[in-house]
Amino acid sequence: MNILNRLHGPGDLQKLSQTDLKQLSCEIRETITKTVSENGGHLASNLGVVELTLALHRVFPLPEDKIVWDVGHQAYTHKMLTGRRDRIGTIRKKGGLSGYPSIKESPFDAFGAGHASTSISAALGIAQAKRLKGEKGHTIAVIGDGALTGGLAYEGLNNAGRFKGNFIVILNDNTMSISRNVGSIAKYLTHIRTRPGYLRLKSHMETAVDRIPLVGKPLRRGISHAKSSVKRLVYTSTLFEDFGFAYYGPLDGHDIKGLMEALESAKTAERPVLLHVITKKGKGYSFAERNPGKYHGVSKFDVKAGVPLSEEDTFSSVTGRCLCDFAERDPHICAITAAMAEGTGLTDFACRFPERFFDVGIAEEHAVTFSAGLAAGGMLPVCTLYSTFLQRGYDQIIHDAALQNLRMVFAVDRAGIVGEDGETHQGIFDASFLNAIPNISVYSPYSYSELREALETALYSSKGVAVVRYPRGKEPFLPKEIQKICKEYWLYGENSASIAIITYGRLFSAACEAVHLLDAEGIKARVIKLNRIKPIAREAVSNICTASKVFFFEEGIENGGIGEHLGSLLLRRHFTGTYFLKGIQGFVPHASMEEALHSLGLDAQGMKKTIEAECKK
Repeated sequence: MNILNRLHGPGDLQKLSQTDLKQLSCEIRETITKTVSENGGHLASNLGVVELTLALHRVFPLPEDKIVWDVGHQAYTHKMLTGRRDRIGTIRKKGGLSGYPSIKESPFDAFGAGHASTSISAALGIAQAKRLKGEKGHTIAVIGDGALTGGLAYEGLNNAGRFKGNFIVILNDNTMSISRNVGSIAKYLTHIRTRPGYLRLKSHMETAVDRIPLVGKPLRRGISHAKSSVKRLVYTSTLFEDFGFAYYGPLDGHDIKGLMEALESAKTAERPVLLHVITKKGKGYSFAERNPGKYHGVSKFDVKAGVPLSEEDTFSSVTGRCLCDFAERDPHICAITAAMAEGTGLTDFACRFPERFFDVGIAEEHAVTFSAGLAAGGMLPVCTLYSTFLQRGYDQIIHDAALQNLRMVFAVDRAGIVGEDGETHQGIFDASFLNAIPNISVYSPYSYSELREALETALYSSKGVAVVRYPRGKEPFLPKEIQKICKEYWLYGENSASIAIITYGRLFSAACEAVHLLDAEGIKARVIKLNRIKPIAREAVSNICTASKVFFFEEGIENGGIGEHLGSLLLRRHFTGTYFLKGIQGFVPHASMEEALHSLGLDAQGMKKTIEAECKK
């Protein structure tokens, strides 16, 4: 790390030769691979943009110039070049660097990110703000070809093409989002990549036509029209030029010198420019190059062997197996995902039932409405999305699914605390925002067996829209002596105990452990686990009303959540006891799931502490 260790800010790059920059690229890749192997994180996407990031930082002085990274999961090199090299080992750890750009973390991070397709809109806003304030400097949006499957990107392009001045969009084209890209845009970019000769011809023709001498205004206008006619005859313009951009490319995304020359040219243009850059996702680490999807977001792994340090069943993989089993028996079942086939456990489903598997790209709004269309057409769709991305389809859930009371299922992965991915990815809002929508049933299993049961109930017993939400990772500790009162709720502990702990999902495990901790202190409590959290079963509310002190612990946002709703139900029942609610009241920073739950007071010790404190009053 001879060169990397000498860098303390982006200005230090100016002192390096082209040979030094190539060596620096190798050192950065080695650092990223080692760091991600120890901390987990995004590997392939970061390895693919090392040279592009170096070129950007050589050409554009930050923070006067602004770089907006789409998604932001490829910004590790950017962080190392902007004064955070010494802290890169803390990335995604509690109190350490975020795995994404954050305006709270550094003035070099122009805009926070975590979700796809936002960069062009955000960068255009920043560019317009600079123009209105009379500030100098360039604004650059870096967006991947995967993010171009999201509609927001085109809303941004549509407006950016009219910008009066320099505005640069860099299309980082590696043929991947998380899974391999799908759809017409992927085919279109392949078409451009495979026809560089036509783009060179276009450039030569433009130069030749532009050199035709002009004599007088009438002739000038005539030749201008002639130029347009000749251009249309000789070549077809790109989609991006039709949006109003000057198109440069395709360019080799690993040629630092060539990238710098193109960027220098782009920043002199008095109009919007799109640079089409071809990169290799996972470059420099053979395992990631061969399988970039697998190494997109990874847990800790052995660098030499390229294998995870632990590989077990998860809620995601079990969901995929269950859907395969159901689909084997029922030809109406379809699975839909938004560029997350591997992450949501649907890889096997895609292989076994290719005609009934639909990856729509990073387009959650489309995924929801497309699923609603399948349901309206007589199929039984299961739309499988991460909780954090389900937020993007909220209007579609209301308008296209629930309002029409369609029979369809949402499998909501990563519900609750997700850990190291942090604020942008915590699945803490779905229970609250789904709770407000009519015609929806929501189930929240805490074990693999209950997950299967919930999916089957959602598919065949629920009316209208059904949601099954489940956490990231493995199933928690499974207590014995659970009393299955009915499908809607379960009981743990003595039903006569005057203290009732109410919860749902994986917190049930912590609540049961808290019962034992309290018992050691002479405090008797029982746990009522809500399996169906919307609507809450009347029998469960009746059971809760028999307690004198009720404690609701919720791994979700408190405002508008299930706990607040239960409180209103108890009020209507004229509940005479005391009711305590502990949920999440703000955004949750990155840390391990265990650390986050502990800091929120939602682990067994936190529950015990809360109950003890109230009982002593």
